[in-house]
Amino acid sequence: MAAARPSGSWSGALCRLLLLTLAILIFASDACKNVTLYVPSKLDAEKLIGRVNLKECFTAANLIHSSDPDFQILEDGSIYTTNTILLSSEKRSFTVLLSNTENQEKKKIFVFLEHQTKVLKKRQTKETVLRRAKRRWAPIPCSMLENSLGPFPLFLQQVQSDTAQNYTIYYSIRGPGVDQEPRNLFYVERDTGNLYCTRSVDREQYESFEIIAFATTPDGYTPELPLSLIIKIEDENDNHPIFTEETYTFTIFENCRVGTTVGQVCATDKDEPDTMHTRLKYSIIGQVPPSPTLFSMHPTTGVITTTSSQLDRELIDKYQLKIKVQDMDGQYFGLQTTSTCIINIDDVNDNLPTFTRTSYVTSVEENTVDMEILRVTVEDKDLVNTANWRANYTILKGNENGNFKIVTDAKTNEGILCVVKPLNYEEKQQVILQIGVVNEAPFSREASSRSAMSTATVTVNVQDQDEGPECNPPIQTIRMNENAAVGTTSNGYKAYDPDTRSSSGIRYKKLTDPTGWVTVDENTGSIKVFRSLDREAETIRNGIYNITVLASDQAGRTCTGTLGIILQDVNDNGPFIPKKTVIICKPTMSSAEIVAVDPDEPINGPPFDFSLESSTSDVQRMWRLNEINDTAARLSYQNDPAFGSYVVPITVRDRLGMSSVTSLDVILCDCITENDCTRRADPRVGGGGVQLGKWAILAILLGIALLFCILFTLVCGASGISKQPKVIPDDLAQQNLIVSNTEAPGDDKVYSANGFTTQTVGASAQGVCGTMGSGVKNGGQETIEMVKGGHQTLESCRGAGHHHTLDSCRGGHTEVDNCRYTYSEWHSFTQPRLGEKVYLCNQDENHKHAQDYVLTYNYEGRGSVAGSIGCCSERQEEDGLEFLDNLEPKFRTLAEACMKR
Repeated sequence: MAAARPSGSWSGALCRLLLLTLAILIFASDACKNVTLYVPSKLDAEKLIGRVNLKECFTAANLIHSSDPDFQILEDGSIYTTNTILLSSEKRSFTVLLSNTENQEKKKIFVFLEHQTKVLKKRQTKETVLRRAKRRWAPIPCSMLENSLGPFPLFLQQVQSDTAQNYTIYYSIRGPGVDQEPRNLFYVERDTGNLYCTRSVDREQYESFEIIAFATTPDGYTPELPLSLIIKIEDENDNHPIFTEETYTFTIFENCRVGTTVGQVCATDKDEPDTMHTRLKYSIIGQVPPSPTLFSMHPTTGVITTTSSQLDRELIDKYQLKIKVQDMDGQYFGLQTTSTCIINIDDVNDNLPTFTRTSYVTSVEENTVDMEILRVTVEDKDLVNTANWRANYTILKGNENGNFKIVTDAKTNEGILCVVKPLNYEEKQQVILQIGVVNEAPFSREASSRSAMSTATVTVNVQDQDEGPECNPPIQTIRMNENAAVGTTSNGYKAYDPDTRSSSGIRYKKLTDPTGWVTVDENTGSIKVFRSLDREAETIRNGIYNITVLASDQAGRTCTGTLGIILQDVNDNGPFIPKKTVIICKPTMSSAEIVAVDPDEPINGPPFDFSLESSTSDVQRMWRLNEINDTAARLSYQNDPAFGSYVVPITVRDRLGMSSVTSLDVILCDCITENDCTRRADPRVGGGGVQLGKWAILAILLGIALLFCILFTLVCGASGISKQPKVIPDDLAQQNLIVSNTEAPGDDKVYSANGFTTQTVGASAQGVCGTMGSGVKNGGQETIEMVKGGHQTLESCRGAGHHHTLDSCRGGHTEVDNCRYTYSEWHSFTQPRLGEKVYLCNQDENHKHAQDYVLTYNYEGRGSVAGSIGCCSERQEEDGLEFLDNLEPKFRTLAEACMKR
């Protein structure tokens, strides 16, 4: 007959069993024999469900533990439930862990729980589940009196289990007092369960004992859970209360109020807390000195307070109390202990310092300083060398001039009166001072009603002495005109005798005279001019010349004074120009600013009048002066002078007509800034070499490449329209500039912008004409001609010969004379503006290159709405300078603008 197929729940349980078996096999090396227990689906708490043999698995185990907190394992292997358990599945398992803490050895026992109904059905048995009724296994706690006298062993109580009605029960106990310290204090009779104590116990050492009682059958079965039994040791008043300190020391201020807390004492008792044995009571049983009684003690807290406000440190500075503490709430049969309490009375400033005398008399010689003239003493009953005792002295009256000061001697507490400013017998022969004294610490409130300061009077007699001359004031001044004639005399420094207030008999001597300008009369102290005085000399500061004079009397006593000679200004200096060398960068600037100064005072100084001082007409023709303000003028060149150095004499006059001539060394230099000219080896040579930076070289190469592209485009355009005459609009901006530079006597070179051809003409030729215009340079003077109105090209002007003149090439309706501009006129108008703009393009406000530093432009037609070109253009419509927009690149100027600085 085929076996019935297991249900789903049974198959799930089987799978879990297989997994559990696999886990058991993994840990087989540490596991013992498995145990299966058959239990109902519901298990009550504290119910015995079975027993395992622990000795068979691990005899040396001293620690037993269950992996499931719902089950408890006893030492005999009995398994009890700790909580009510409902088995939701047919099987449940847990592990019993056995270990030896000494050698760290461990073993495991796997316990499986199965439903009893299933097992019975499967096995078809009639076994019944062990059931038992609730039994009493809870003896009441017992107690014993400490220090009991016996007789021993002393019966305490009987431990009994109800299971003894059905089984033979053996009783045993374990725990402190049995197999733990103190060992063998308790034992139990095995058969009766009577519990005994073997000796007396000290409660202060062991307050109670918690032992475990066991009830087992002879074969080791445990029908009851182990029972926890409390044995309480009852207290006996066998310990005296003890103060926490042998001697207490407190400090309190004198004159304190009634009820002020002095301190608190404390005692301990080892007897049982919260009993009469530890209920303590404090009291004062003696005081030294015995009267008056000034302190009381709270009986429960031990706080000591004052009962009087008559504590006076100056009378008694220390009290000694004998205190007692007693248990049993202070009853006569209670145990007691005594101790000592010392109360120190701290000082307060309740005593005023008082002078030992009310008046003092002393004397001092006049003109004496930093000298002790008197010591005064005070009495103070407060504690010595404290702030309540140390005195602070002050002068209340009579020291309005600050001649005296009074300080405290830190050791003796005396007041030391000193002279700090000399006295003058001639002014005052006697000074009366009123001095006062207080303590460093403020007075107490009780003493505030009394006067807080003691005062005394000091009479100081001033003694006369023979004094030397007095230089007062120490600095005296006189006025003299500078350039005063030698031999001019004036009043000098005056000293006097303080006793007679007279200057007779005093002699004078010059100590210092920086430049030796004056002499001092020995008898009168007057001064005489020895050398001419000069207010503008380097040794003069703020127009004052100082000399030092020594005054002495017949006894040889001296004093020293200073005589300041105030020099009144005379217009004896003409204005001059301190900067003798002026550099003008000709490509960028046409003038330079010169500034004049005048050493005289402003009343003899500006406004200045600038003029050119020269006997030749070249200076007048070449240079021009324009005044800027009262002290500056602008020097500008005219008629386009060549690069080089020029001497320009300039006369400058002040407002009173005093003048001086300054010859300026003016350098016309081919530079952008003055630093460019001064860095060259020969700054006077205008054609000096130009040092180009890498960006300047790159800009030149880009300009050349752009020029080639433009010329190539023009050549290609001309060859494509050869049948039609080239028409150039009559536009000033469309004109071309042809420059012919004569570099040496001989050949001139003519350049054509349209055909990029070069033609050599004779030395007598002055240029090539046409609608393009021409530039001619003869003898270093370059001329630019701008021609309007014609439609000729350079090609149409060429002849078979190689010698052409400017007139022979002119054709059409061109009027050259009306349209010719000299280079100097064009240069003087455009170069200052272009130079300024190029410099601004070169550096911005942060001294960095501008973004449009080097840009390439082309002709975009007349009337462009763009306005200016880059940062370098300041062209206005009314200037008529549109022809500059289509000029050939001026590489030299561009290179200088891009030059690396």
